[in-house]
Amino acid sequence: MAEYVPALRFRALTRLYDPVARATTREAEFKRRLLGQAAIAPGERVLDLACGTGTLAIEAKRGVPGAKLAGVDGDPEMLERAREKAVAAGAEVAFDEGLSTDLPYDDDSFDAVLSTLFFHHLDLAGKRATIAEIARVLRPGGRLHVADWGKASDPLMAALSWQVRLLDGLDVTRESFDGSLPSLVAEGGFGDVAERDRLRTPLGSMVLFSARAG
Repeated sequence: MAEYVPALRFRALTRLYDPVARATTREAEFKRRLLGQAAIAPGERVLDLACGTGTLAIEAKRGVPGAKLAGVDGDPEMLERAREKAVAAGAEVAFDEGLSTDLPYDDDSFDAVLSTLFFHHLDLAGKRATIAEIARVLRPGGRLHVADWGKASDPLMAALSWQVRLLDGLDVTRESFDGSLPSLVAEGGFGDVAERDRLRTPLGSMVLFSARAG
């Protein structure tokens, strides 16, 4: 998710990324659920899109050592931190710099793509371009697994979601909070698009869904 945050930042902010995510998004729980949903198998090639500091990719590799994990992000400081964490965890993950709208991978490179709390940072054109790039780098029948903010499940979640909507912009976050992101994925050529899980967080309803490349 870091690639659309302004590039000028203090190094300390990168260090704060993980504790803030843990405190505000129920990070450990939704990532545990997403990895369970993804059901990664040994030998599969898996991309963590907009990987940030690499938490998800590292956990995926530790859970399935025989899988081949890569993470991509547009922020070199985030990637530096991700590589440090991977070394400390003894997890072999390739972290690459690149944008979601122009991924640095060949066609049909991955069996699965994972995305967490990223799509709500993109405007509509960026969402569509990113979905097209995911379809390109996934093999036919490959899987997309997304965890992001979604349509509120109750009035309290709706009220809490305004924190994110105002911070990131009403136009940019519209498709996430009105629940239309899965429809955009389907319009991008994916099949079997289905909500798989959801949970309540301090910032609103988190929705997990999956789709399959054509």
